[in-house]
Amino acid sequence: MIETKNLTKIFEDKKRGRITAVDNVNISVNKGEIFGLLGLNGAGKTTTLRILATILKPTSGTATLNGFDVVKEPEKAKAKLGFLTGATGLYGRLRAREMIQYFGLLYGMSKADATRRTNELMEIFNLSEFADTRCDKLSGGTKQKVSIARTMIHDPEVLILDEPTVGLDVITSRAVVSFINAEKGRGKAIIFSTHVMHEAEKLCDRIGVIHRGRIIAVGTPAELKNRAGCNDMDDAFVKLVGENDHVS
Repeated sequence: MIETKNLTKIFEDKKRGRITAVDNVNISVNKGEIFGLLGLNGAGKTTTLRILATILKPTSGTATLNGFDVVKEPEKAKAKLGFLTGATGLYGRLRAREMIQYFGLLYGMSKADATRRTNELMEIFNLSEFADTRCDKLSGGTKQKVSIARTMIHDPEVLILDEPTVGLDVITSRAVVSFINAEKGRGKAIIFSTHVMHEAEKLCDRIGVIHRGRIIAVGTPAELKNRAGCNDMDDAFVKLVGENDHVS
């Protein structure tokens, strides 16, 4: 469902010169699998996800969603993609219900289907009481829930979720994680990026650790902890990253 081959992205910066943000990244995510992508700030996570979402073009290498090349066939690749990123804001003047429904219409849904799906998602994420509240009047956590609902409106087969639980309280975070697990059960291929290690450990089937643009380790949470010789996922992540710095 999701595959990259030697995916590379190089930026040219006037002050710092050539910056390799993504360096020959190879990952694959199957149907019914949640793949965690973990890394420090600036490690290349968001750039990788933005390439997969067809927002950025790679310098070299390939990436496919549902068999469609994200560069050669971006519209087909995006058709069944749900992409959540903190960089995508809500339209402040639209009400929560309107915001979610609007994106359903953008994806080609009929008004009736978009309305039905919007109501369903608002119920799942406890948004009904905010249905007629303008997005610029919502709290940060509620805005995040609207963003997640908007991402799911067209029932995408592939989900790319960049820190979906950021800004959410514990109860809402659990609801979101439960929903993501349910989507996995429906056969979705999901990439899940987070800084919350216990969340990744609990949710992800496999995890890829990205550092300085490179994938330095891939495995189940248990395999990564075993490789690092740690019982705690936080400790394992720190050790894997530290070992890579030492090698560099």
